[in-house]
Amino acid sequence: MTATTIKVDSALRDRLKRQAAAGQRTLGAHLAVLADLADREMAMDSLARAIAATPPELMDSWRQDVAAWENAELADLKNA
Repeated sequence: MTATTIKVDSALRDRLKRQAAAGQRTLGAHLAVLADLADREMAMDSLARAIAATPPELMDSWRQDVAAWENAELADLKNA
């Protein structure tokens, strides 16, 4: 791993260091966690936009499929 330096305001650096210490992580590990959270948020935002753009008839079809699978699973549990 190659180390690098980033320039941030000292108040932000101190805030990040406090957060890292509270999570018992190094500052680098804490920044990795924050980057992972940002990646997840971007992926979830993308998914939400895709769902919102899905035509109503496809959403209805999906809901019917989910209901069928849930009913089949419940039937399997009752028969077990």
